[in-house]
Amino acid sequence: MVRGAALVMRREMTYPYFKKFRNMESAVPVTIYHNPACGTSRNTLEMIRLSGEEPVVIEYLKTPPSRERLVELIGKMGIAPRELLRKKGTPYEELGLDDAGLSDEQLIDAMMAHPILINRPIVETDKGTRLCRPSETVLALLDNPVDTYTKEDGEVVRTGGAAE
Repeated sequence: MVRGAALVMRREMTYPYFKKFRNMESAVPVTIYHNPACGTSRNTLEMIRLSGEEPVVIEYLKTPPSRERLVELIGKMGIAPRELLRKKGTPYEELGLDDAGLSDEQLIDAMMAHPILINRPIVETDKGTRLCRPSETVLALLDNPVDTYTKEDGEVVRTGGAAE
């Protein structure tokens, strides 16, 4: 069994209701869970807007998702909760979240108590839901992605994710 399949099986066994959210269509055409202090999040939001979409912008530090919504997003992304944890600039180490023995439920509890632990930006469209790191990941989720985009740091991104 490949490692990814084992993770999915473990996640579904540990948190069986993840499975019901996989492959669900978004009720909102484009939604971004955004942190305006994050350059990756700002670049992602700008690429969405340049594609002709005006997304629903949720500043998740001010308005964190409910537990049910967070579980839904994790399920739609097809990742384990640990893959959504942000380490840098958070209480990750202080809380001992590097302990591989922690359950998915415990990791979600930590994200609910400390929303800064939720990595961003998360983008949800009719084409899927993804953690958009790097920011050009969003291009695959958009109907009319920009051909070329220059990030805040000067990096040039072309449709298809190629960077200069």
